[in-house]
Amino acid sequence: MASRIRLEDRECPLSTTVQHVGEWWTLLILHDAFDGYTRFDQFQQSLAISTSMLTARLKTLVADGLLERRPYQTNPVRHEYVLTERGRSLRPVIVALAAWGNQHLAPGERSMVLVDAATGEEAEPVVVDARTGRRLDDSEAFVFAAGPAAGPGMRARYTELGRDRRDPTAGTPA
Repeated sequence: MASRIRLEDRECPLSTTVQHVGEWWTLLILHDAFDGYTRFDQFQQSLAISTSMLTARLKTLVADGLLERRPYQTNPVRHEYVLTERGRSLRPVIVALAAWGNQHLAPGERSMVLVDAATGEEAEPVVVDARTGRRLDDSEAFVFAAGPAAGPGMRARYTELGRDRRDPTAGTPA
């Protein structure tokens, strides 16, 4: 896949993340992997995706360290695709995207919901700050700012927005 990342965005975590998982098929393959699918034919049947597209997407997911390719049969050799720790760490992102989609549908129009495995009760996923428990969807309370590794372009962006709240010398060798 050709890189769509702009030169000035190379240090932006959102841009680099979208480069890895921002493609339609990639998100759907990951969703299937979270549902327990591991084999090529399972993904292909579930998604009705072409062999060449699925092969390319799986190869990229393996190269990006989100899936691991493991042999499960020797004659003929067949492989399964298992989520890595890095891949499993994307689950909250997939859950949040699905929750966002459901938020814009009437309850009777939702074809998939997140439920508590023990009780079967529908969950209401939200993204919160781990330290305070406050919801992160409040754009007045939480804003992006230049981080300790921000380069001049990123620092200038957030200085212009009045959000460079970090010490510009933080993390700089004396």
